[in-house]
Amino acid sequence: MEFGLLQAVFLPLFLAPVAYVLGTRYGAAPAMWFSFAVLLYGTVLVVLGTISGYSEYYPWTGEFGGFGFSLDGLSSPFAIIIYVLSTILVLYSRPYMVHRFEEMANGTLQTSALNRQVGLYFALYLVFAMGMLGTVLSTNLIQFYVFFEIMLIPGFFLVSLWGDGPRRKIGLMFLFWTHVGAVVLLLGFLMIGLTVGSFDFSDISESAIPPDIVLLSAIAISIGLGVKLAVFMFHIWLPWVHGAAPTPISALLSPAMIGIGAYGIFRLVVEFLPNTFADLAIWFHIWGIVTMLYGGAMALMQDDIKRLFAYSSISQMGYLLFGIGSLSVLGMAGAEMMYITHALGKGLLFMTAGILIVKAGTRSISKLGGLAGKMPITAVCAVIGALTIMGVPPTSGFMGEWILFYGALETAISEGSMVRAVTFGLGLVATVLTMSYMLWMLKRVFFGKTPEHLEKVKEAGWHMTAPMMVLAGFTIVLGIYPDIFLEGIIPYMEGVLRI
Repeated sequence: MEFGLLQAVFLPLFLAPVAYVLGTRYGAAPAMWFSFAVLLYGTVLVVLGTISGYSEYYPWTGEFGGFGFSLDGLSSPFAIIIYVLSTILVLYSRPYMVHRFEEMANGTLQTSALNRQVGLYFALYLVFAMGMLGTVLSTNLIQFYVFFEIMLIPGFFLVSLWGDGPRRKIGLMFLFWTHVGAVVLLLGFLMIGLTVGSFDFSDISESAIPPDIVLLSAIAISIGLGVKLAVFMFHIWLPWVHGAAPTPISALLSPAMIGIGAYGIFRLVVEFLPNTFADLAIWFHIWGIVTMLYGGAMALMQDDIKRLFAYSSISQMGYLLFGIGSLSVLGMAGAEMMYITHALGKGLLFMTAGILIVKAGTRSISKLGGLAGKMPITAVCAVIGALTIMGVPPTSGFMGEWILFYGALETAISEGSMVRAVTFGLGLVATVLTMSYMLWMLKRVFFGKTPEHLEKVKEAGWHMTAPMMVLAGFTIVLGIYPDIFLEGIIPYMEGVLRI
């Protein structure tokens, strides 16, 4: 296991050129299987490291301190979900992206040109995945920032090169918003690091920082991560980017990448600046409920299925902020569980959208209907994904949502806070919105009369359906036995809240 996490993070980066060469010379299948093997190996290393509570530390520079990779009750679930999704979506990517390349060329794409695009896609995909993993495993503020920015570069090219609509403009929107957020985040890091004299996580002590600097840095970090989280006020980029991105990338951006903002708030504000966080918690709570309601209401108004899922993701990120602001072990544990369940459920739903785009030729909900009989595997997986997002047993969403609201109510009662009582009630309203747009979508897409132009639609091939079945199985297993993650999450949250 020596250098295990170092391998898990950097092998995708160093081997990305190999994926490019394989794709360019030999086509989609070798590039896909090579990328799958690299990410599967990294996933195994992360899982093994989680079991043993593994950490690695390395010397770096005198100015920035050392760097390392650490797995604990916070980072392990994020890391596992990021690489599980990345690995599964490699298989799904091949048929979808080949279809997209040919569609962009109006069916006239030559084999050599197709292979070049395949190679470039899988190379960028590997770098994107390693950027996400490196961020959540970081043990140093500058290291965190570097990986945080690495995510942006392949994400920009993946959207700009192969997205839908005005993809270059939307790619620039993605780059602008997320980079501005990252710069604000860096300002918060510099205030802490220069005051403490170190950027290592282990050296950060709130008591060593003047109160005004602590508050300013906490606000800067929260704003920077709020952009990544796409919460209300900083959400504008997300519906456009998720709507335009190639669907396999949407299935990583929404379920995996944006939730890293919540990871950062947990690690950098809740854990390292606990007293300041206690003062700001109620504002996180309110920010979360506004985001939940706004995203849910906007999702109800969408006809484009990918934009519906994008607004749903905004709403679901509100759940994470809502739980973070609960100041409760269960509420905060529920927030982390909601990241996991959102990743599984929304991954399934975006993959469903991709199959509809490839097989039905449309993403407009009003032009779909009655597809359950023609695409039974896709329909069942979509239902499981929707149930996960709605928090219905036996999916993983039930336990995440249950303990999230239990913790929020617990704090409202213990503090005797009318504000928290009202936000709890509004949170229940948000769950009704979630159920409404999900059930509406399922009814319009998979049930009712089948339009004439969809009479000949058939189920997708195994490259697209098998990854969905794996995720569907995972969310049910986790729903039945949530301690797979909770047994690590709960002790971490107790330690953060000093309980």
